[in-house]
Amino acid sequence: MNVNTTRILVVDDEPDIRRLVCEILQDEGYEVAMAENASAARDLKKSYHPSLILLDIWMPDADGITLLKEWVAEDSILCPVIMMSGHGSVEAAVEATRLGAYDFLEKPLSMAKLLLIVERALEAGSLQVENAGLRRQLVADIEPVGKSAAVFRIKDQLKRLAQHDTRVLFCGEAGVGKELYARYLHNNSAYKNGPFVDIAVGSISPENSTVEFFGKESQGRIYPGLLERAHKGTLLLSEIGGMDKETQLRLLSALESSSFLRVGGSEAVQVDVRVVASTRIVLDEEVRSGRFRQDLYYLLNEVTLIIPPLREHSEDVPGLLSFYVDYFVNHDKLSFRKFSMAAQNLLRNYSWMGNVRELKNLVQRLMILGVGEEIELDEVKSALGAVVGDGLASTSLVPEFFNLPLKDARDHFEKAYLEYHFERTGGSVAKLSAAVGMERTHLYRKLHSLNIKL
Repeated sequence: MNVNTTRILVVDDEPDIRRLVCEILQDEGYEVAMAENASAARDLKKSYHPSLILLDIWMPDADGITLLKEWVAEDSILCPVIMMSGHGSVEAAVEATRLGAYDFLEKPLSMAKLLLIVERALEAGSLQVENAGLRRQLVADIEPVGKSAAVFRIKDQLKRLAQHDTRVLFCGEAGVGKELYARYLHNNSAYKNGPFVDIAVGSISPENSTVEFFGKESQGRIYPGLLERAHKGTLLLSEIGGMDKETQLRLLSALESSSFLRVGGSEAVQVDVRVVASTRIVLDEEVRSGRFRQDLYYLLNEVTLIIPPLREHSEDVPGLLSFYVDYFVNHDKLSFRKFSMAAQNLLRNYSWMGNVRELKNLVQRLMILGVGEEIELDEVKSALGAVVGDGLASTSLVPEFFNLPLKDARDHFEKAYLEYHFERTGGSVAKLSAAVGMERTHLYRKLHSLNIKL
């Protein structure tokens, strides 16, 4: 591995330790700078731009904890910091890991452990930098993942539709990403700086739907409804087929006039909102049966956009797997894992009855419960609960413990979760306590109750 551009800053007030650590790291090919106190460390961090910092806790001018707090406040993406401490300051080092330090080493230093933790910290820091752009993208600009002709075609259509105030009806199976495509339409439209409001229509009871959609006035107070909250933005009516008949009639009137009355109100409320809808059922049949108003259907259905199931563009599966691995690394702080080529090939041929949502859930489950950097074929087969015959996994994504009573299933998950983090933290209960956010006394009891050997 070429590490010539990897810079490490060693901060320690003891000259012998500084010199020893520096020599060992230089022998491994790292570029090293040394600081004897907090003041020198501050200057070197700014000018040297280290990839990793080894930081002593006790120094004459300022302690390492104070320095770490400063750096965490200054840098949104701070390079990994490994604390070094004597026997009497282990608790302070644990506190440092809670503040953001990658790990800590106890003095006298074990050089083998030092090199191992340095290597792991540098890998974690590299991954953090690589995913910084993705993290910003996930917050600011959600975009459907995929390079297939199907995804490209839909995105192109949405970009063109976004330039017009056209009402779009998104159709497709559960889990295909209808909400995501609706957000993509919003983000490319003139309404992109306004709110995006998504409501599952079926979750609103008929008794409350009028107030939910149109708001109310009571005793001089105004309670805005969904249409008002989405003013200058986009309102997505998810699973529109579940709307009751009275609300259908009032919504039709509101969309035709761009105005409505709040419940209990006497003045018309004017709104500028783009209303789009989604459905996984065939609305034509609902119209023919009389359960859905034909006029509202035609008003919402100026353009129908069919989102295909994942099995019809399976070439996008590897990209989606990679995307959700990065997603859970950034959002849930899970350890990075990658799918082997054999696992990817299996999943490209899987039927995906739950579509992209099922794929996302699978990735999350494998990252939480699995161990090791690579997700192998057998692990995926076990998670799928499938016997692969002709290349198609045929059974559902349900782990075995899902079939247990709730208490047993919870114990099963907690044991797998704690064993995973226990191994990841090198068998240290102190570090495990910090990693899982559990007070150490309670953690010892939990480990004992689950029969996890220390």
